[in-house]
Amino acid sequence: MNKPIIAVYPGTFDPVTNGHTDLVHRACKLFDKVIVAVAASSNKQTTFSVEERIDMVNQALASNDKIQVSSFDTLLVDFVQKHEATVILRGLRAVSDFEYEFQLAGMNRRLAPGIETLFLTPAEQYSYISSSLVKEVASLGGDVSEFVHDKVMAALNRRMR
Repeated sequence: MNKPIIAVYPGTFDPVTNGHTDLVHRACKLFDKVIVAVAASSNKQTTFSVEERIDMVNQALASNDKIQVSSFDTLLVDFVQKHEATVILRGLRAVSDFEYEFQLAGMNRRLAPGIETLFLTPAEQYSYISSSLVKEVASLGGDVSEFVHDKVMAALNRRMR
């Protein structure tokens, strides 16, 4: 195969956590290129604009030249095909994530049979971290420094004041 092997790791990244960055760095060991696909539109209410989220992801992952960060507002499989990717990488923190992720993988396979979905679990120290929990802790004045990059923490502190 002449095409580079590419994985797309999609999410809202509102905010990007150390759990997200752990999965992306581990994906870089498996793939020649990893595109971090930041969902522009979502059924979730986001704290940060898509531009702010892209900036935070870029800051948190700046040390790796295998990583490209881009936003999308289409079907994920359309974005993946546009970038000639072959894999959608998804993170599974707990069994409760599996049913929804299994449904997404099935739908994506039906829409684009040539694209595979790969699941990775986070490192143990990140298995309980979610963007929602980080935002809640930050909004109540808690210290989130061990859960996010320092620039992400600064953005959270500014936004949550």
